[in-house]
Amino acid sequence: MNQRELSKAKNPDLRASLAAMRRAATMARNTAIQTNTEIVIVKDGKPVRVSAEELRKAPRT
Repeated sequence: MNQRELSKAKNPDLRASLAAMRRAATMARNTAIQTNTEIVIVKDGKPVRVSAEELRKAPRT
């Protein structure tokens, strides 16, 4: 489902899922920075490791 489909979903949990995923991603980034560990993201369909240092340098969104 894309963002537009999620916003129109009848199920309230499904509508809230995108915001929950964004909060979880932010928390994962913060934890990685605090513990100086890497996170793994998917970029162009491939897993990519991102270091805590790279996360510190990345602009906050």
